[in-house]
Amino acid sequence: MNTIHANSVILKKLLIFTLVMFGFGFALVPFYEKICEVTGINNLLQADTIAEEVKVDTARWVTVDLDANIRGLPWEFKPLQRNIRVHPGQLVEVMYEVKNNSDREINGQAIPSYSPQLLAKHLKKLECFCFSKQVLKPNETRQMPVQFMIESTLPADFNTVTISYTFFELGSDRAASDG
Repeated sequence: MNTIHANSVILKKLLIFTLVMFGFGFALVPFYEKICEVTGINNLLQADTIAEEVKVDTARWVTVDLDANIRGLPWEFKPLQRNIRVHPGQLVEVMYEVKNNSDREINGQAIPSYSPQLLAKHLKKLECFCFSKQVLKPNETRQMPVQFMIESTLPADFNTVTISYTFFELGSDRAASDG
């Protein structure tokens, strides 16, 4: 009888733990979105922002270096242009190309980084493949657009900035395909 009582106590604790972890999983989504909003990492323009008239600073140029990296993936990943010159406030579209060089379907995700880091506060993205799972079939090649604008509030002493994306394989998908 003592073993039955001990097992029921463990079962109750495991059920409580499962419910808490399930709730924690749902709580992560708004927490993650808030972190991205505060840091400017996933700073996508909203439809109402686009409608507002944006002042383009035609007296100033900023060179944007585009970088692409992969970590642990049998992919090729590159920007179709290495750098561009833009006016602050100008909406720009650049293209990246990714190719799966393997014989299996792979899920990846790109994480952006910026240099200087303060660029995150002044960079607004309308369209971006970052933070979305990308599923590439064996030997598939895909071109992906990034539409962005550097706000005219970027300090004037920054004439060159870098936007970099690094693709990582999504771990749970790899474990599922290996097993």
